[in-house]
Amino acid sequence: MHDRLSVVELDGDEAVAEAMAGLEEAGQTRGGLFRRAGVAAGGLGIAAAVMPGLCGGTASAREGGSKAQDVKILNFALTLEYLEAAFYAEAVGRGIYTGAVGTFASTVASHEATHVATLKSVLGATAVASPKFDFQGTTKQWKTFLRTAKTLEDTGVAAYQGQAPRIHQNAVLGPAAAILAVEARHAAWVRDLLGAGKTVKPAPDAFSPSLTKSQVLAAVAGTGFIKA
Repeated sequence: MHDRLSVVELDGDEAVAEAMAGLEEAGQTRGGLFRRAGVAAGGLGIAAAVMPGLCGGTASAREGGSKAQDVKILNFALTLEYLEAAFYAEAVGRGIYTGAVGTFASTVASHEATHVATLKSVLGATAVASPKFDFQGTTKQWKTFLRTAKTLEDTGVAAYQGQAPRIHQNAVLGPAAAILAVEARHAAWVRDLLGAGKTVKPAPDAFSPSLTKSQVLAAVAGTGFIKA
């Protein structure tokens, strides 16, 4: 099983938490961030009264793609967030992690749960349901937990990065990029924990690789974590 995990382990290398803190202080909620930008829940319809320029304006929509495609991309992101949220929730639920690892587990669990809640709120009735997961004992020991966390975080970063050029609405791209930034910080954080006592390289390369949707889905399926 661990050999299959290496398929998506990119050693080259939704609050939105730290990246969104400033916006929250300005009076925007996490779910409201999308809506105030003009994205209506339940299908990403246009709220012209809030942001008239979003309706077909070149400043608010990017070349190519469509609002329908943005819904598919957000549901793809939501599925990955379901996976990460369930993984960290299981780890925290074991009650065995303390110290630096415990702080990482509980903090990231909160972030991922918020990403899920945010994306579900934005998508409304169009949100996909969460699959069932079996993490095959990877949360039972700290080293296996951290290695798996590294794999999931790297995959999440590569997935968001791969979809970014395909997003049609700037109102979707901005918040998605904010989530990507937090996932990248998770990836660096877990590297720091895995390299404790060694020479650590939280960001070993100048460029972060991306993955296509099909590559991500194949890699995640290869882990055997998704059961239904």
